[in-house]
Parts: sequence; structure tokens; C-alpha cells
Amino acid sequence: MNSRERLAKWRAVFAGWQLGTRAKGDPECDAVRDHREVTILMRAELNALVGLLLKKGVFTAQEFTDQLEEEAEFLSKCYEKKFPGFKASDIGIEMNIALARDTMQGWRP
Repeated sequence: MNSRERLAKWRAVFAGWQLGTRAKGDPECDAVRDHREVTILMRAELNALVGLLLKKGVFTAQEFTDQLEEEAEFLSKCYEKKFPGFKASDIGIEMNIALARDTMQGWRP
């Protein structure tokens, strides 16, 4: 077994943390396990890619940090448009309840 396969085993722990203990074959839990496996492996891949690019001198750590900040700010603004009434701040998610109420119509209780 390689290290990636071993790392992916964490998917069950994350699924249990999110949903509680469920049997293999439970559709909701299987979906969470699949999603967790993908995100776990993507994080390792991204870390490996950035590490190699830094070692090769393609960009500096500061350039990466600056670009990451720009991308995070952009994505946060995109989420504000997708979910009117919600905004991320340094203390958490802020809500304009009048706008958020419309946004949350149809959300499960």
C-alpha cells in the first residue's frame, strides 16, 4: 500500500465526524467518504505541486502567499454573490437577516 492509499483511509474518520457512525453502503455516508477522499488527496497534490514549484524557483513563497490572498478574497466575493445576505468576516459569517431569509428559502431545517 502506498502513502496516498494510506492517507485516503482518513475518509472514514471524517465521514464519521460529519455524520456519525454509518454502515458502508449508506448512500449519504458513501457520498461523504467519496468527497472527503477527493479533498484529502487534492490537498496532498496541491501541497506537492506548490512545493515543487517553490523548489524549482518558478515563484517565491511570498508571491504564492500574495496570490493565495487575492484568490481567497475573490472567492469570498463570489460566495457573497451566490448567497445574498451572507458575508465572511474576521469573526465569522455575518448575516443581513432580511436578505439571508430569502436566500435560505427551501433550505432544510
